[in-house]
Amino acid sequence: MPNQTIFVSDIHLCKSRPSIADAFINFLNKTNNQVDALYILGDLFEYWIGDDSKQHENVIQAIKKLTDRHIQVFLMHGNRDFLIGSEFEKKTGAVLLDDPTVIKIYGKRVLLGHGDCLCTDDIEYQSFRDKIRSESWKNEFLKKSLSERILIANEFRKESELNKKNKSLEIMDVNNEAVNQTLIEFNYPDIFIHGHTHRPNRHSIKLDGHQIERIVLGDWYEQGSYLSFNAHSIETHQV
Repeated sequence: MPNQTIFVSDIHLCKSRPSIADAFINFLNKTNNQVDALYILGDLFEYWIGDDSKQHENVIQAIKKLTDRHIQVFLMHGNRDFLIGSEFEKKTGAVLLDDPTVIKIYGKRVLLGHGDCLCTDDIEYQSFRDKIRSESWKNEFLKKSLSERILIANEFRKESELNKKNKSLEIMDVNNEAVNQTLIEFNYPDIFIHGHTHRPNRHSIKLDGHQIERIVLGDWYEQGSYLSFNAHSIETHQV
């Protein structure tokens, strides 16, 4: 079997869905030594209230076992877990990546992102995103007690679910012009991989004479999936 790199997104681990945590830990434990690296492109957790919170220690240990086997793990912030910080990196051996970022693997230039910044038609969400991603908001939030942070996180989750019901699917999907501008900004990568929209698919884009593939990763709410990428193929697998 050729060496490969694996990509996942939108695991959304939370206490209320222990079966998904079990499935993800099993997935990590079964990752074999032909895997060069695992990229987690945001929303590993349903919410993350700070590295001091003692959340999901079983998952942290499973990631650490993987990095101890010299399999690299790279992590990108999602809209639910953007407070993951340096202590998480130390505990797991994972490396945080900027969103978006470009990597080069198997002779291809690959742009990686979570995907939420592409949903520019959802003006309300983008305004909220700007607010909570600010350093001042994050610093004030992390000063609060753990119990306060949990209450706020749960309120955000409730509001998010309510907002989804009141918005069209088109508004919550990526804006094609935002996608194209991102591809131009990063000098026409061969492939663009992201998550967030929970609409797994592979899109062919022709842009300024360049042929680019946009691959959207699936979520793990009902069934897990991952993308395997090697020198010969790119394939989606169910867990």
